Amino acid sequence: MSDPSNVHNRQSIRLKGYDYSQAGAYFITICTQGRECLFGQVVDGEMHLSEIGQIAQKQWNQIPARFENVELGPFVVMPNHHHGILIVRAGLAPALGQPQGLPLPKTIGDIVGAYKSLVANECIKIFKTKNQFMGKLWQRNYYEHIIRDEQSYQNIAAYILNNPRQWEADRLFKAE
Repeated sequence: MSDPSNVHNRQSIRLKGYDYSQAGAYFITICTQGRECLFGQVVDGEMHLSEIGQIAQKQWNQIPARFENVELGPFVVMPNHHHGILIVRAGLAPALGQPQGLPLPKTIGDIVGAYKSLVANECIKIFKTKNQFMGKLWQRNYYEHIIRDEQSYQNIAAYILNNPRQWEADRLFKAE
């Protein structure tokens, strides 16, 4: 018989003990719920964004305005997922702990969570104006990979930029 106390205990996919607020480059993949193709379609190797896809792209572009120590690397919104590189620059760390009143550094999880929430909220407004129910937009969680060197960065950047041309071979491909 299974242990009922573990029914809702999910395993984290994050690197145990790693500080996801520290400076570095992170490859992020976020999928739609059920991998539904909501963001548009790939036509002749080129991504054509739907209204929801345009919202996803616009909100990703606004991340540096919301998080001052974050830069964007290459990214692409695909029909049912989003790939991007987030670059976290070192912040000004106080010498002795975090002074009262100063915000704590944001983690990659905070940034991705804010992004997913902003996209979903903007999409809900569109669905409401059409008197429709949106349902869940995002799959729970997201995939991240810590980019540890320049060669890895270049390989991942090329993968992201070539993703629309490789759509049918993508492991996240779903016929539209």
